[in-house]
Amino acid sequence: MIPQSFIQDLLNRVDIVDVVGKYVQLKKGGANFMGLCPFHNEKSPSFTVSPSKQFYHCFGCGAHGTAIGFLIEYSGIGFVDAVKELAQGVGMTVPNDDDRLPPAQRAEAQAKSLALSDVMTRACDYYRKQLRGAQNAIAYLQKRGLSGEIAARFGMGYAPDAWDGLKTVFPDYQNEALVEAGLVIDKSEEEGAGRKRYDRFRDRIMFPIRNTKGQVIGFGGRVLEQGEPKYLNSPETPLFQKGSELYGLFEARQAIRDAGYVLVTEGYMDVVALAQLGFPQAVATLGTACTPTHVQKLLRQTDHVVFSFDGDAAGRRAARRALDACLPHAGDNKTIQFLFLPAEHDPDSYVREFGAEAFEAQIKDAMPLSRFLLKEVAGEHDLRTAEGRARAQFDAKPLLQAMPASALRLQIVRSLAQMTQSTPAEIEALFELAKPVARARIAPPKTSRPAPVGLERQILRLLVAHPVLAASLDHEALEVLARLVPERTEIWAQLAAASQAMGEHATFAALAEQLRATGGEFEDLIAEIAADQESDVNTARLELAGALRQTKMKLLKAEMEQLAASGLQSDEARQRYRQLMMQQDQLRREAQSESGQG
Repeated sequence: MIPQSFIQDLLNRVDIVDVVGKYVQLKKGGANFMGLCPFHNEKSPSFTVSPSKQFYHCFGCGAHGTAIGFLIEYSGIGFVDAVKELAQGVGMTVPNDDDRLPPAQRAEAQAKSLALSDVMTRACDYYRKQLRGAQNAIAYLQKRGLSGEIAARFGMGYAPDAWDGLKTVFPDYQNEALVEAGLVIDKSEEEGAGRKRYDRFRDRIMFPIRNTKGQVIGFGGRVLEQGEPKYLNSPETPLFQKGSELYGLFEARQAIRDAGYVLVTEGYMDVVALAQLGFPQAVATLGTACTPTHVQKLLRQTDHVVFSFDGDAAGRRAARRALDACLPHAGDNKTIQFLFLPAEHDPDSYVREFGAEAFEAQIKDAMPLSRFLLKEVAGEHDLRTAEGRARAQFDAKPLLQAMPASALRLQIVRSLAQMTQSTPAEIEALFELAKPVARARIAPPKTSRPAPVGLERQILRLLVAHPVLAASLDHEALEVLARLVPERTEIWAQLAAASQAMGEHATFAALAEQLRATGGEFEDLIAEIAADQESDVNTARLELAGALRQTKMKLLKAEMEQLAASGLQSDEARQRYRQLMMQQDQLRREAQSESGQG
């Protein structure tokens, strides 16, 4: 858990214009900066970045947030990774309660990671330079229909047919970082005491694998013609874990947003060839089965994932593993499909033979996750027999148990029930599904808290836009606000406490980031403030004082009307009424005094 104080300090140190400017071309427009929104297609800029609020807002699609939120949305990384990336840029170290390493050990680990990154970057540059003069490699790429432009875009290179070609880049060829990065193999000789060291990649087309920041973390090497293995990948290293990374994701991020979906293929060459042929939204797993982490990364980029597999037995097995990885993340707002090409084709060959439009049509007709799941569990079982239907249910049980409770799961349960001559309630009971829907009466939805209006909204808006004002709320003001809307008492206190905790350096961006974690209570208000021009804090202070005064007047008037309606029978009631009248007069004088000053 990263302390909120660190988040506030970080947001005070980074400049959102610099952060967004690395990814979006921004131009000054008045007090703000403008650009084309990276989150939806547009021809005229509606995306604004406010230096004073340290907030971005798109008037077209409504996207908004802090520098942290932008990195999460744009790069598809998690909250912690976004914080770490921003912190690294301003020389801050993210505190981590779980990290019990002594400072010296932590510094050593960071130094090792930097050394490995440096080694990988230099190796990538070397391989790229080697490709320029390797006619055999260039001829192979041309034969595969790849242009120099696409090779450059993916940073492709060539590892020469030499045992120690990297010596030209790393004169200290004995450097342990070369082994740790997976570039060099250090093998003990079976005879004698010496050691033999040589380049891992030789005479191969090199595909650099980048993380979401664009840093090279590994390589895939393909033989030029015949040879085994056809693809050779970097081993697992501190920088590179195959089960977490996807080839081409860094290059495909914008294309995925433009297309509205991501296409997951089986190989490096598929990704590069498809980008050449008009499908730059393709990525690939790295010689390993699709994992839940892969799926999670993809769903951070888009709500629509299409897996493309060969139609042969190996392709079916890969698709089944992908299905298993998707189930924990399958939901009502996600679309996951499976595309099976004819056994003799991969995506590259299919597009070249039948054209881009035919491939696009195949993608549109891809099999939905629900149908693929039911097809898998039906398998070769004879559903005309009780045994066949029971076996289908047996195979379906772990798959449905892996899914979160959702309308999608209920639809699959209904289809399975029909297929196996059961009822949805029987399936849910038999499978012991979490939060069953079919056999439980659905509770009526809870009445949602009404959106704030009038004075309440005006005050909330002022306090969120200027947290320094929320921090200055005293006990009397909080009591007045609690009486204005009793069901929001906790909200007022939460807002004041959050602002007070941040102190005099509280900012709208820092408060918005903290409120984001509490749910959607403030989301509309934050978006509204982000879209408006910056307001002066002194003007806002006067406006807040006026709004609080109106609130007090409203409460006084309500109590006076209640007393008058009772007939003012007792001395106590009459005395209370006079007190309220005096308070009312005092508030009017304050209002006139402020009006005169204004």
